[in-house]
Amino acid sequence: MVSAAEQLAANLNFSALAKAEELKKRIWFTLGALLVYRFGTFIPLPGIDPSAWEAIFKQQAGGILGMFNMFSGGGIQRMAIFALNIMPYISASIIIQLMTTVSPTLEALKKEGESGRKTINQYTRYLTVVLAAFQAYAIAIGLEGGGSAVAEPGWFFRISTVLTLTGGTMFLMWLGEQITARGIGNGISLIILAGIVAELPSAIVGTLELGRQGALSTALILVILVMAVAVIAFIVFMERAQRRLLIQYPKRQVGNKVFEGQSSHLPLKLNTAGVIPPIFASSLLLLPATIANFNAGSGPEWLNLITTQLGHGRPLFLVLYISLIVFFAFFYTAIVFNPTETADNLKKHGGFIPGIRPGERTAEYIDYVLSRITVVGAGYLAIVCLIPEIMISYAAVPFYFGGTSLLIVVSVTMDTVAQVQGYLLAHQYEGLIKRSKLRGRRR
Repeated sequence: MVSAAEQLAANLNFSALAKAEELKKRIWFTLGALLVYRFGTFIPLPGIDPSAWEAIFKQQAGGILGMFNMFSGGGIQRMAIFALNIMPYISASIIIQLMTTVSPTLEALKKEGESGRKTINQYTRYLTVVLAAFQAYAIAIGLEGGGSAVAEPGWFFRISTVLTLTGGTMFLMWLGEQITARGIGNGISLIILAGIVAELPSAIVGTLELGRQGALSTALILVILVMAVAVIAFIVFMERAQRRLLIQYPKRQVGNKVFEGQSSHLPLKLNTAGVIPPIFASSLLLLPATIANFNAGSGPEWLNLITTQLGHGRPLFLVLYISLIVFFAFFYTAIVFNPTETADNLKKHGGFIPGIRPGERTAEYIDYVLSRITVVGAGYLAIVCLIPEIMISYAAVPFYFGGTSLLIVVSVTMDTVAQVQGYLLAHQYEGLIKRSKLRGRRR
């Protein structure tokens, strides 16, 4: 006969193996999904002459197209079916979130919980289709006016391009949701990360080749490497920085026993918005600039002026870029962290900040502290993204060494590793509970 303790031990071992297998499946699913994404970035659009487009791209690679190509994982350079990448979805998310703050209907949906969130997500998908179709049509028109890149210009090519690029964006949106649900990490962020990391080796080789040809000096290449390492270290330090608010819990009595009051901390991240502000800022700048860039030289004068002023290193680009980063740092922080809700939760559990009255005063104090550390966080994001942008403009450094790309790579990697560690810690905690039950039964 098998004892209860032996049976529990067998169940514990089986549970540990099951958890390990589940984590392994999640990792393999994530890698497989990202491999599918990378495969799609090498499938060219129908009706495109790859060699002719390659020549056109090289002429404009130092401007907005180069930055767009970084976010698309090389899809623009190859004019692939995933050329739009996930950017229309990000732009749609920005617009819907902005409308949520001004539209009573959307605000009411947001407060409905899970059902409201699903409805808002559905609106975001509809808007993604509209934006992707608009951008795809602009790309089709730009390709037709770009010389010999299109074999047979006309409405058939335009319609096929719109359907292909829009379908590619919707597929990536679905793929990102599947990674989030069945894999490890945030799917949308991992897709952007995969595109940047996959093209990073070729960027390093290209930089070394420029050094060999004498276009970049050895000292400048060393400065770039030192700057990249310093920026990465700075990002890691700032992403881990927190402002901890002391939370005190009063004494409580259970029966005849009196439990002493406990204290804990409410951690407020210096950069609560994470990597979202630079991505949002870049996507908004890319939306009008891509159209202007395709029609540069043949379009209206104001369109050519936009192309010139939105080039990297230009004052207008830098001012808009920094302004959007700061705006979205505050905006997204206000969305993901609600001081009033946090204060209410503390009040329900009997917690309070020493010297601050629970309830509305606590919410005001948390908002006061959060607003001031967000100023520092927004400044940090602006510095990280601004300095490399200037080097890209004046030293012809590849976009992959820019602050935005490094911030995305480091932040998403840290978040994904944290999720894996959290999964393992939860598994270990569950194992400890079962082991304590096993020891209790043996006694």
